[in-house]
Amino acid sequence: MLYSPSGRVAGGGFSQVAGAFKAEIGSDIRFCHAAAKVEGHDVFTHHLMQYAPTNQPNCKNEAISPSRVNQDALLWSVTYAVNRVLSRSTDLRADLCGYDAIDRWARHVSIRRPTSPSTLESQAYHFVLPDLVSDCTYPLRVNDNCEEVARVSEQWLLDAANHSERKRRAFLGLKAGELTAACYPDADAFHLRVCVDFMNYLFNLDDWLDEFDVEGTRGMHDCCIGAMRDPLNFETDKRAGIMTKSFFSRFIQTGGPGCTERFIHTMDLFFKAVAIQAADREKDVIPDFESYITIRRDTSGCKPCFALIEYASRIDLPDEVAEHPLIRSMEEATNDLVTWSNDLFSYNVEQSRGDTHNMIPVIMHQRGLNLQEAVEYVGALCKSSIQRFETDRKNLPTWGPEIDRDVAVYVEGLQNWIVGSLHWSFDSERYFGTSGHEVKQQRLVKLLPKVLS
Repeated sequence: MLYSPSGRVAGGGFSQVAGAFKAEIGSDIRFCHAAAKVEGHDVFTHHLMQYAPTNQPNCKNEAISPSRVNQDALLWSVTYAVNRVLSRSTDLRADLCGYDAIDRWARHVSIRRPTSPSTLESQAYHFVLPDLVSDCTYPLRVNDNCEEVARVSEQWLLDAANHSERKRRAFLGLKAGELTAACYPDADAFHLRVCVDFMNYLFNLDDWLDEFDVEGTRGMHDCCIGAMRDPLNFETDKRAGIMTKSFFSRFIQTGGPGCTERFIHTMDLFFKAVAIQAADREKDVIPDFESYITIRRDTSGCKPCFALIEYASRIDLPDEVAEHPLIRSMEEATNDLVTWSNDLFSYNVEQSRGDTHNMIPVIMHQRGLNLQEAVEYVGALCKSSIQRFETDRKNLPTWGPEIDRDVAVYVEGLQNWIVGSLHWSFDSERYFGTSGHEVKQQRLVKLLPKVLS
């Protein structure tokens, strides 16, 4: 490993990395970097100011004495450079033989940073995402009807929502149709269209509800749930209610009774949890860890999406199967992976506008972790949720050939949600703008400035 427990840098390989880094991005003006003498080696740092703001060199290539820079901070800041070089150069990776554990080295260094809370929090300019995509080995499949259905559904939402031009552009960058096509890859065009309409509706609803107080959220609940209970006869002039009637009147044409009831019930849970979130937002409250997990499993909107697995697959699980502890546990593991990874991906946008309904600030607040430590903590939770999913899958009981086939379809649908949501998060512009593919490869997220209210 490049960084040993004693804190010394392994010599030969690290010099190669430094040289390669200089050749790769030495002229890239987006990076503030400097040549520094640490243990006799040239190291090109990335954003040295993050942990040593008073020692930031004023000019490129100024030498910095080890006595002036905390070496742990310096080594941590060069992690991005090393990862970038290794990702581009297979020859260099081979030359370093044994340094394929670069990610473990990066994590080791990240917990050895200077410990001043004010420095760690106020001077954080970026964080490094855990490699969630590599942790998920499920195959990614996309519905053949994706392109046509996604574009028609986008127009359906735009016609109904009456967005401003700014919100219209943001919505088109969402690409909810692509997410839906990856989560329901085997649905026919009719059923996929209902699923895509709901996904566009859900994201739009989530954005609307972010601006609502508790009373407004409850009013939205009454309107939308009323429309689901009787989509043909329920009367409303509210845009959310009209959209609900539109997609749900098509849903009930083929949705089984158990699937339909599960969908409505989980949407009811969604609205009630969002009302709690709105109350916390009004009081500027950061919930405790356990309360947050409970609420977030409903505000995520994943539960009704799982009912759509049954709908899209034309199955209707018996209640005793749908309520089996292992099925519930697999749903919860899937929900946790989708939700907690979303908290990682959405954190940057949310922190810029002061939104604390996110696992990262909850962990930082309750456990006294800095940003990168909280990110690593949530990443570990995501990985453990996949392990839980696989353990539960192996322990599923049998209900007979026909039901077992339906259960296998449902479990594969949960699996599609895990892998589909991960990849879509980088394809969408909702979290990383147009830089999603770069972030997916490099895993470095530069913090957005705070938006003044």
